[in-house]
Amino acid sequence: MLATIGCSSIDELFAQIPPSVRLDRPLAIPDGVSEMELAADLRALARRNRSADDLVCFAGGGAYDHYVPSVVWALAGRSELYTSYTPYQPELSQGVLQILFEYQSMICELTGLEVSNASLYDGVTALVEAVHMTIGGERSRVLVSAGVDRRAVEALRTAGQGAGYEPESFEGEPPVTDDVAAVVVQHPNVYGVLEPARERFAAAHAGGAAAIQIFDPLSLGVLAPPGELGADIAVGEGQCLGNHLNYGGPYLGIIAGRMADVRKLPGRIVGETVDVEGRTGYVLTLQAREQHIRRDKANSNICTNQTLMAIAAAVYLAWLGPEGLAELGRQCVSKTAYAAQALTALPGVSHAFAGEASFKEVALRLPRPATEVIDAMVDRGFLAGVAMPQAGDDVLVIALTERRSRGEIDAFVEAMGEVLAS
Repeated sequence: MLATIGCSSIDELFAQIPPSVRLDRPLAIPDGVSEMELAADLRALARRNRSADDLVCFAGGGAYDHYVPSVVWALAGRSELYTSYTPYQPELSQGVLQILFEYQSMICELTGLEVSNASLYDGVTALVEAVHMTIGGERSRVLVSAGVDRRAVEALRTAGQGAGYEPESFEGEPPVTDDVAAVVVQHPNVYGVLEPARERFAAAHAGGAAAIQIFDPLSLGVLAPPGELGADIAVGEGQCLGNHLNYGGPYLGIIAGRMADVRKLPGRIVGETVDVEGRTGYVLTLQAREQHIRRDKANSNICTNQTLMAIAAAVYLAWLGPEGLAELGRQCVSKTAYAAQALTALPGVSHAFAGEASFKEVALRLPRPATEVIDAMVDRGFLAGVAMPQAGDDVLVIALTERRSRGEIDAFVEAMGEVLAS
């Protein structure tokens, strides 16, 4: 190969790479091993992890320990679904296309919006794409509520370096001027607090800006949908819809909007039609192969999705149904209220946002640094929550899903009292 391209050595091949970024020392890569030996090594590494059964999860912050029914992955794991990559040939892909159509329909029904795509990579990706849908002309500013997850804001800041915007934080009424493209509100917000989203979106529209809501899909059994609140685009993380925590992924990006913006939506949209004999069929109605067709004029470079995770979400939502969704939401609300009341009865513990309504997370102010408490609670068998240093080193956000029993909550409160008293 070197002779063919006219190089005498590997060093000559790599001569154009600056010395400052070259690795001039040998890598400590061990010799190859057999499959049997490798499997034994991996099992030994796995045994170092704490089992999910060892720790009761009160952590949230965007990824949640919801119950995943066995039917979800019994169906999503069928070979004709989990091996299907991309449904460009509808005559061979009717099953996948139909379930993606059903997924889109469910997301539209949940959000109260008119069109959904067939999913994106994750919730933060969906937020970036939603913001990019709104940028154009003289409008290039993006206002982000202070209640939006800081990690999402940092992702926007990174994406904005290329797109020409810098996310600007606001509290209270958004200061919308004629150069603002979008107002972003997370409802419920990163602290679990219910934001006045309707008023925020009304202010955005009054100033001619688009309204983007980051929502929790499982809150919509008890909370008004984004479309009713006035959101033009709704985005969310779909991990909670039948997808396991999986050490952080793969997850599922949800995005829905209004029909006027359908050609700005990234990725692909499955539609229902009829064939030449009048039979119902499913096709890719819109498939914005951005980097192939629009190239440098593209709003997005996303041309694929998380089909398997979207299939799981569709099965999960069908299993849950409207009544199940409402019941799950009520359980989250009531368990959060019960835990908050018991925890704030402990000496030195108070609400970080007193008087604010919560959905399934609540922010507490502790008499010790939150990270210390989290570490100490692990030894007592609990994932205690997520520290929120932007609100203070002593702020801890705990999550209460339908999986947490009253006995687990009581044991958590008792353990928390011991940690804080020690």
